[in-house]
Parts: sequence; C-alpha cells; structure tokens
Amino acid sequence: MTQVKSLADLRRIKENLQGKMSLREKSNDPESLVQIRVAMATCGIASGAKQVMEFFIEELDKRNIQAVITQTGCMGYCFAEPTVEITLPGQAPVVYGYVNEKKADDIIEKYIKNGELVEGIIPVNYETVQK
Repeated sequence: MTQVKSLADLRRIKENLQGKMSLREKSNDPESLVQIRVAMATCGIASGAKQVMEFFIEELDKRNIQAVITQTGCMGYCFAEPTVEITLPGQAPVVYGYVNEKKADDIIEKYIKNGELVEGIIPVNYETVQK
C-alpha cells in the first residue's frame, strides 16, 4: 500500500481511483457512449498508433466528451495505419485510416461532435472489430 506523506500524495491517489471508477462506470453501458478502437498491432504501433490513442484520451477528456477508448489488434488495413474505428451511439462503425493527431482532432471536432464525416474512411468489409 502506498504511504501518504503529503496532501499532494493524497490527491494523486484520489485522481487515480476516480479514473478507475470512471472506466468501470463507462463499461456498464458502452453502447450509449462514443466508442473508439485504435489498432495497436505491430504495424499500427510502428506508424504512431500509440500517440494517436494518447491524443484521443487527452483531448476527449479536455473537451468533456464521454467515450470508451480501447485498443485492438490488427484490423487488416496495414497499408493505412494508424487505423481507428469510431462508433457513435446507435450508428454503424466507421474506420478511418492514416490517422495522425491532426486527423484525430478533425475526427473529434467534425465527426464525434457534429456527425460530419471526415476524409480517410476505409470502406467497410467486415461487421465490426473483434473484441
């Protein structure tokens, strides 16, 4: 168990526990939230998927957008890495390719907030990413 030596230590522990509780609460009904799956197979990671995932986590939190962000294995689009699948509540998933931080920002502002499609959609040839 972590020793608490200062008020700052106590605040860090509180923030950590609140983050874990928020994740648990979101997992109870993920279909009601925006779902983001970032392909994190070797090709995705080599192309920058880790940075893209971190960007989504930080920016959605800053913009107070409730979402479930997870990583998945290969989606089969190695040519277009990093790839990201976005599912808005009640809608079919959309897969975006060549996602960098700028495109991730466009996806948040245009697609997630306003439902406006962004360039870079990969045509659907599957039902959904395996969980």
